[in-house]
Amino acid sequence: MRWHHNCRYFRNRNYAQIINKELYLILNLTKMKKGKAADEYYLSLDKVNEQITSCSQCPRLLQHIRKVRDNRPQRYSDQTYWARPVPSFGDPKARLLIIGLAPAAHGGNRTGRMFTGDSSGEWLMKAMYETGFANSPNSVSIDDGLLLSDAYVTSIVKCAPPMNKPINSEISNCSSFLRSELDLLKSSVVVVITLGKMAFDTFCKLSEVKGLFFKHNSVYQLDSTKTLIVSYHPSRRNTNTGTLTWPMWIQIFEKAKSIIETKA
Repeated sequence: MRWHHNCRYFRNRNYAQIINKELYLILNLTKMKKGKAADEYYLSLDKVNEQITSCSQCPRLLQHIRKVRDNRPQRYSDQTYWARPVPSFGDPKARLLIIGLAPAAHGGNRTGRMFTGDSSGEWLMKAMYETGFANSPNSVSIDDGLLLSDAYVTSIVKCAPPMNKPINSEISNCSSFLRSELDLLKSSVVVVITLGKMAFDTFCKLSEVKGLFFKHNSVYQLDSTKTLIVSYHPSRRNTNTGTLTWPMWIQIFEKAKSIIETKA
């Protein structure tokens, strides 16, 4: 079983640099696929993440994430906010791709990792842990030891948007990153889970898939190798109101696991 941090892989070295300021972890990468092609594959996803973290296309989003940083609540007053576009993370050879909306203002925008340090991350990692895609049910900080296996986590927008509502131009600007990720992962991904209608609509548009409807727990066979599973987003608005319950949520990941194992 392979486990992967949110990290940069460096050719011919046995360490990885976690994409976070002043944080380096020593990792054992001896199980990584060898050879030039494999190195280039991993580095390609790293290149996308480098482009994400250096992006400055959306002034409204950059202004917002910096404002959140400068006006952080008392409970986070002693913490340094990431306050930049948040990269994707996970297993570069994943068979499960999870597409969310955007980093949370005091979650990914604070910690520097998607679905980390917020309630949506708690729901996601608990489900991934229970179905074998994560080594821990907790996602609290970028150095918490969380590792994903056979799963990759991304989003349609890389910066936390005001009111959790990105505008169309921001989704369009970020689409180039998601399109690159879809292309790089297309040979390994078997199941795609979209979280929320915006993620669903964006994935369908980029994949040029028409005639599908957003409905929680819907399963669409996209082609002979890929399946799309539709889910509500595990936001507080959905989980606190009962729109999304735990049985409804875990069923999504159990279904994904079953499909992947069937096609193994």
